[in-house]
Amino acid sequence: MLRDPALIPLSQQHHNGLALCILTERAMAGDGSAENLGRLAQRIIDRYEIELTNHFGIEENTLFPAIRAALGDVPSIAELIADHRALERMVETMRVAPTGPLLREFCGLLRRHIRREENELFQDIQQRLPLETLSAVGKQIDAQAVRVCL
Repeated sequence: MLRDPALIPLSQQHHNGLALCILTERAMAGDGSAENLGRLAQRIIDRYEIELTNHFGIEENTLFPAIRAALGDVPSIAELIADHRALERMVETMRVAPTGPLLREFCGLLRRHIRREENELFQDIQQRLPLETLSAVGKQIDAQAVRVCL
């Protein structure tokens, strides 16, 4: 199913997150030195500060409340928010103690999280949210989304 235009800014940010994971994992495979892990962790931290905090905020303050208002409790939302908090904790740990296992864990969780949002939540809300609700939320998302390139 094609992505509804209302969700495209978030999907573009998801694309960037997946690319960050691929680039990080490839770079770790080629060089597992502490120096390289530090650089890769800093890249993740930078992306977190530039784009992921924006993304999490849009979802938690705009998208998820609109979904709840229209559809009631959607259990996956609480789980997705828990993922946000776990990713944030990993970033805080990376600031002081970047390790290969931590970077791999971060990439694995971020990848699973993104795929769940794209393949489950977004698909579901495109089918079940009233069109006017999705459109109104899309305007808010578009106004708030940070757009960056890797």
